[in-house]
Amino acid sequence: MKSKLIVVTGGARSGKSLFAEEYLTSCSGRKAYVATAQILDEEMKERVAEHRRRRPEDWQTLEISSGLSAAFPAVLEQADAVLVDCLTLYLSNYLFAHETAGDEEILQGALQEMENIVGAVRQTADKTVIFVTNELGCGIVPMSHISRLYRDVVGKVNQYAAGQADEVYWTVCGIPVELTRLRASIPQGGCR
Repeated sequence: MKSKLIVVTGGARSGKSLFAEEYLTSCSGRKAYVATAQILDEEMKERVAEHRRRRPEDWQTLEISSGLSAAFPAVLEQADAVLVDCLTLYLSNYLFAHETAGDEEILQGALQEMENIVGAVRQTADKTVIFVTNELGCGIVPMSHISRLYRDVVGKVNQYAAGQADEVYWTVCGIPVELTRLRASIPQGGCR
């Protein structure tokens, strides 16, 4: 059976991580949690601690804040179900690691990272991989260049990941909604 790719998105504090953790709990086999956050201040330290408290002891935790596409094949060898939380933080790390590059180079590099990760998933069988990411496109257009670039990178990577996913969930106020089945399509024959 081919591996399953799942994307869970939503706004900040929408319940997406909790839903993704519940989804991972429902999976059979060995479980891995890939944490992408870097602890740079006390607030992030507490957020990471909150996530750690929720995780069962039998989940393997892997802290990968950069080089995820290179590490992902090994992650898939170690686990049957993997939760990556989250792409948004990972892409922030990516952006700042490549901040001297041009905008298009950063965007294409981030997309290539995601393509490589998805490719690793698709080359395996019987795995479930869940990506958590934030939807950043619902707010106002950011004033600074770096914030607009970040929004664009996250938006393009999210579109790619969701387009490749078998299931996509949007969480609002703690309620997950499965979007894949609700996908709209242009009527056959187009408009008249």
